[in-house]
Amino acid sequence: MDGKISRRRAVLAAASVSGLIAAPAILRAAPARKFRIALSNSYIGNKWRIEMENVFRAALQMEPYKSEVEGSWFNSGNNVSAQTQQFTDLISRRVDAIITDAASPTGLNGIISQAAQHGVLVISFDNIVTSPAAVNIETDDLAFGHQGATWLVEKLGGRGNVVMVTGVPGAPVDNDNVRGANEIFQRHPDIKIVNHYTGMWDSSTAERNTAAVLPSLPKVDGIWCNGGTDGVLKAFVAAGRTPLPPTAGEAENGFRKFMVGYMGHKVDGISIGHPPYLSIVALELARQILAGHRPRKGIPLPFPFVTSETVKVGETVFPDLPDSFYPDFTDSGPNAVVRLCVDAALAGKPCGASLDVNLPA
Repeated sequence: MDGKISRRRAVLAAASVSGLIAAPAILRAAPARKFRIALSNSYIGNKWRIEMENVFRAALQMEPYKSEVEGSWFNSGNNVSAQTQQFTDLISRRVDAIITDAASPTGLNGIISQAAQHGVLVISFDNIVTSPAAVNIETDDLAFGHQGATWLVEKLGGRGNVVMVTGVPGAPVDNDNVRGANEIFQRHPDIKIVNHYTGMWDSSTAERNTAAVLPSLPKVDGIWCNGGTDGVLKAFVAAGRTPLPPTAGEAENGFRKFMVGYMGHKVDGISIGHPPYLSIVALELARQILAGHRPRKGIPLPFPFVTSETVKVGETVFPDLPDSFYPDFTDSGPNAVVRLCVDAALAGKPCGASLDVNLPA
C-alpha cells in the first residue's frame, strides 16, 4: 500500500476517546473573529499524506471555513522533536486549535498537556495520541478486518481457500486488522487459510511476495488483503491465475481499477479505505467545539467503502490517475461524511463555494 508505513501506520497505538478539561469561555463564545486552526502533520512523503493535506487546504477555501477559520499547515518529517517544536511555536502564536497527525502516539503527550493549559484545543486523527488532554477521531481497525472478511466469507458461501496478505508485522493497526479478519474466518471451519504473508502495505512488495508464493499454492478462492491489493492482483494476472478470485482489500486506485476492469481482467471486490478526509473531519470538529456547538469530546468515524456494484468511475475510481492514488479522499453513498472533487485531493483546489461535513452524532 504505497508508502503506508509512514501514513496512518508508522507508529500507532490504541487510544481511548476521552473528555478534556473545561474549555475557557473564549473558546465557547460566538466567533467574533476567525478561529485560528493549524494542521500539524508529521510525515508528508507519500501520496496519502499529500492528499490529506491537500483536502485540508481545499476546505479552507470553502464556506464555512473561508469566513470562520484562519488556517495553516506544517510538516515535521516524522520527527517527534520537530513536531514538538511545531506545537511550541503554535502555542506561542495563540492559535485556538491544533489538529494533528502525530509522529508518535505518546511522544507529544507533554506538549499536548501544555497546549491544554494554554487553552489550545488539540484534536488528533490517523496516528492518534494517548494524551487525555487531546480529543481523538477514532477509527475501528478491528472492524476493518471484520468487514472485509465477512464480505469474503459471504462471497465464498463459507467455503474455500483464502490467502491473507498483511501489513507491517507488529504494527498495532495491522495486528487489529488481522485479528478482526481471523475472528470471522475462525467461525467458518471450511475457510482454509492456505498462506499468510506480509505485503508491507506496499503494492510493489505485495506483488513480489505474492509472485514468490503462488507456484506453491493450491487453487485460491479468495483474497483478504491489508494493503498493496493491486500488487497482489497483478501477480495473479502475471502468473495466469485467472479469473481473479473475490478480493477484500484497501482503497488503492489500482485495486478499484480491477473492480471496473483493468489489464483485461475484472475482480469482484470490496475496497475499504482509511480516508484522507480525516483532516477535514478534524477541522470541522474543531470549528464546532470552538463555536460551542459540540462538547470537547472525540468521535468515532466509520471506514468508507465501495464494492464492485457501487464503485463509480470518476467518483470513487479514476482510470487516468496512478494506481497508487487513494480515491477514498471522498466518501460515497447516501450518508456520506463529505463529498469532495478530485482537484481537492490532487492540488488543494476548492470544489465550490461551500462544503458540508456530516459528523457522527
